Amino acid sequence: MLAPSRYKGAFGGRGSGKSHFFAEMAVEWAIMHRGARIVCVREVQKSLKESVKLLIEDKIQDLGVQRLFSVLHDRIETPGGGLILFQGMQEHTKESIKSLEGFDVAYVEEAQTMTGGSLEMLRPTIRNPGSELWFSWNPRHATDPVDALLRGPAPPPDAIVVQANYMDNPFFPDVLEDERAFDAQHSPVRYAHIWLGEYEPMAVGAIWNMATINEGRRSRENLPDLKRIVVSIDPAGSAEPGANETGIMTCAVGEDGRGYVLDDLSLSGTPQQWAERALAAYDLYGADAIVAEVNFGGDMVANTIRAMRPNVRIITVRAARGQSKHVRAEPISALYSLGKISHVGAFPKLEAQMCLVTAAGYEGQGSPDRVDALVWAFTELFPGMVRRVRDRDKAAPARANGQYRPHRWRG
Repeated sequence: MLAPSRYKGAFGGRGSGKSHFFAEMAVEWAIMHRGARIVCVREVQKSLKESVKLLIEDKIQDLGVQRLFSVLHDRIETPGGGLILFQGMQEHTKESIKSLEGFDVAYVEEAQTMTGGSLEMLRPTIRNPGSELWFSWNPRHATDPVDALLRGPAPPPDAIVVQANYMDNPFFPDVLEDERAFDAQHSPVRYAHIWLGEYEPMAVGAIWNMATINEGRRSRENLPDLKRIVVSIDPAGSAEPGANETGIMTCAVGEDGRGYVLDDLSLSGTPQQWAERALAAYDLYGADAIVAEVNFGGDMVANTIRAMRPNVRIITVRAARGQSKHVRAEPISALYSLGKISHVGAFPKLEAQMCLVTAAGYEGQGSPDRVDALVWAFTELFPGMVRRVRDRDKAAPARANGQYRPHRWRG
């Protein structure tokens, strides 16, 4: 990994030390190449707290080279007038990405979330002689763009790609060993993905799949004008530690008639906390309404929101008694199959839940809170589609019993 190479990638599970390796390599590169410019990117970076800036600062301290660096609020100045920046690819357009053309290294953290469009923009932008692109990721699916590039059938010729897992890390801490052992016993389905860097498990018979989600994925720069935007809430039954999350999704329908997932703001928290977050999303995106599921808490859901914002428009929805989650989800999964919905960016936790919803139910742990919120949002945005799918399903038993009579047009 230390030899010069255009592409350097390390994939694997939790506790492998991948991020620590690249953070330390960034510091060493800056010292060895005076005046070098390094950009550390993620697909989505809402704040510097989500970047590797703090980790790189720690490496500067650990290596005892503080006198060579100047740590500022949003950047790190390096020897010889160089710098290290921290950015999210979703902030860039084809025009703004040109600001990175003079950079020598791009380090992509959590690269499994990078979209194909972002990867296509970044690769030719980092073009200085001897420039390098570094990628660190925990694989989700073979169709993820970084996997297709670096682990596919025809990877770039000038690429070094290694797998690194916890057993390869000589500094693997005891506290993580306890976590690993717990997951091995209590989460065997997801253990190999979390700790061994294997692909995300996808349930047999899942009504969503990553190939379809990836095919429809869009960047923010390619969005049409949006006709309607809603924030949907699927409240948890409890705020106690270990309880299910409250799903909070921001979704829209565009002037082109397609649906768009704009944000996943789900959290574990109290009613006040999820209401505050939902209202923040409502304001940020200029939403038309908040769609709130009221099976848990009834009037409390709307009352909590209105206590903070009396005039906000709230649409309450209720799951029919005895109706399974997957039944509500199937009309929405049909929209995905028809290419009618795009994820604007990457939402790994939501997408992992989606791929565990089957016609027999949800095969993940707990409740698919994010998926439930997604379904409520698009049920509101595509009422006609939902009715057509449900009417079709109601007619199916009649067809099977010979009771169905197709409509005939009369001239």
